[in-house]
Amino acid sequence: MDYSETRITAYINKLAVSYIDEGPIHAPAIVFIHGFPLNKSMWNKQVAELTENYRVVAYDIRGHGNSDAGDDDFSIELFVADLLSLMDALKIDKAILCGFSMGGYIALNAIENHPERFNALLLCDTNCTEDTPEAKEKRMKAIESIKEKGLEQYAEESLKKLFAPTSFSKQIDEVAMVKEMIMKTPLQSLFKTLVALAERKETCSRLHEIKVPVLIMVGREDIITPPQVALKMHEKIKGTNFHIIDHAGHLSNMENPTEFNNQLNRFLLSLRTPYNGKEKPTSTNHDLQARFLSIEQGTAAK
Repeated sequence: MDYSETRITAYINKLAVSYIDEGPIHAPAIVFIHGFPLNKSMWNKQVAELTENYRVVAYDIRGHGNSDAGDDDFSIELFVADLLSLMDALKIDKAILCGFSMGGYIALNAIENHPERFNALLLCDTNCTEDTPEAKEKRMKAIESIKEKGLEQYAEESLKKLFAPTSFSKQIDEVAMVKEMIMKTPLQSLFKTLVALAERKETCSRLHEIKVPVLIMVGREDIITPPQVALKMHEKIKGTNFHIIDHAGHLSNMENPTEFNNQLNRFLLSLRTPYNGKEKPTSTNHDLQARFLSIEQGTAAK
């Protein structure tokens, strides 16, 4: 199913945020955060995989997909505030958090500053560093290039970086889908997000504070956040699970969804047996480091 046109909205922080909320209401909640400049539909195959046993939420970050942009300048901190407000609106006290690329920046900031809201963390093709001066300059040049040459050229150049070469040549539907996501992103949102990415703060220095179970995944051919970058995060977070996705570049969940979903399911099963629909999950006193998921009773209906 393609969730890109889903227009269920929550009104938070003075804007309408588009989201999907699938699966049993009392099941463990998983929140997916997309990357730049994409939208929630990048998670279609993960949503379809998990909705039988989990409550799956994927949303459009402000200014992307079908979500409003609002009037404020963008920042990772603002994106985190939106995430927490959405969880509040959906009455999700705690969630498993999965962030891809920019979504990983948001996830790391969120879990380091609001650890009580999350039971586990998945980091996909992302990193914890801040932009180098060279990277910041590239983002500013990207803004000027889009203004001068238009969005389509930027999209074409981005696709070749996002996909592994084989994926780019053979996965025609996925490439077209990602291009459409980029082309649908409003220019002002693109510009404001590029500035937010350039100004983001590093989170590497606080990785050791993360106490929940963590899975880090990265495409073997990812040239944006290479495996060695992901490995450095793995080494700084105690007890992290780490997996390299074969036959994939930056968009590992789209390029090789079978392997990605296998690793995702394996990790989730290590947290707790999936919801079977027969009883509500109850609170547990198991230590999170023992990989059990604490679910509070009486989660409110959607």
